[in-house]
Amino acid sequence: MAEMVRVAESLRSDHDFRGYIHLKLIPSASADLVARAGLFADRVSINVELPSEVSLKRFAPEKQPRDIRAAMGGLKLKIEESKAERAKTRRAPVFSPAGQSTQMIVGADGASDATILQRSAQLYGAFGLRRVYYSAFSPIPDASAQLPLGAPPLMREHRLYQADWLTRFYGFDVGEILDAESGEMLDLSVDPKLAWALRHRERFPVDVNRADRESLLRVPGLGTRSVKRILEMRRFRRLRLEDVGRLARSITTLRNFIVAEGWRPGALLDSERLRLHLAPRPQQLSLL
Repeated sequence: MAEMVRVAESLRSDHDFRGYIHLKLIPSASADLVARAGLFADRVSINVELPSEVSLKRFAPEKQPRDIRAAMGGLKLKIEESKAERAKTRRAPVFSPAGQSTQMIVGADGASDATILQRSAQLYGAFGLRRVYYSAFSPIPDASAQLPLGAPPLMREHRLYQADWLTRFYGFDVGEILDAESGEMLDLSVDPKLAWALRHRERFPVDVNRADRESLLRVPGLGTRSVKRILEMRRFRRLRLEDVGRLARSITTLRNFIVAEGWRPGALLDSERLRLHLAPRPQQLSLL
């Protein structure tokens, strides 16, 4: 790790490199080395590796959960102290201005998506993380017999990122994304927001000309930027479906969950056919 920090320092000091640097730190690294890393990196990270401490002890007994927690807590304090000093004087050194992150492996220990997302929520709250990265487990030759023989679907990793995004920017709780009806695993056939909307059709359709920001953020097909522009535009005129369509990436899903000037979705919203319509079952293609 000392060599890695030395390279980062050289890039900044000797080569005047002004691009993005992300350094991954070792929990047992000295305080001096960590301090130097934060001065030259935009972001630093310490990996928790697995969703639970039980799994970490099982698969990587050489890594101590207590050391990882202590190191992440120390990074949080250094980042906060740096911000406080920078508020007093702009001459104060910057420590990891893009914050800290972590990474965990998905599919190695049998943890459910609910467990993974709950763990992420705890990490965000406890250590002020800017990002949790999810990495799908990839089998290697001659690995431990305790590890699975196959990799999880890559779509699972993608769905976890989408669910993570919902908790950070869309006001969802983990318990809403994965509730008693949905079970412990994310639906691989549809994205988490659409899956939630299909389970709560009583909340729709949402009137884009009257609904508050929180309600609009829960509409499948509307992102944070789209919602912001809708709130701005409707101050001057009532929005039609085509207006909303120009603000969103796709109107195909969106049109089933909103009311706009001159537009109201049909009875399909209250039908089981809606899910089949939006997430048709995959069909085997024929070579002939």
